[in-house]
Amino acid sequence: MGDEPTNGELARRLDAGFDDLKEDMRTLAGRLDTKVDASLLALQQQAQDDRHQALMMRVGAIEEERAREAERRQQEQREAENRRAGDKRLILTALVVPLLLLLLQVYLASRGSSG
Repeated sequence: MGDEPTNGELARRLDAGFDDLKEDMRTLAGRLDTKVDASLLALQQQAQDDRHQALMMRVGAIEEERAREAERRQQEQREAENRRAGDKRLILTALVVPLLLLLLQVYLASRGSSG
């Protein structure tokens, strides 16, 4: 009987076990209070997915607008290049051709008066 605990020691061990059990129950209760309900979590995730989808749509619209703006700029550049080419042709016909005609007339006049 020397190895067996006394009644008082058994009572102390049981009280310590109950105290540990109570502390564990308090910890679990605290964790359960902070736990999110599954339906609430699903609603939050759905709301987050909706926000994400809306943002993706806005980003897509912005990208499309930028692409249209880039296309407009390219079109304007092509038009400007065409105008420049037209201006070059105009300069050629308005300035150079009359000058060449004048030189031709002077040349023909000088040949005609000497011959």
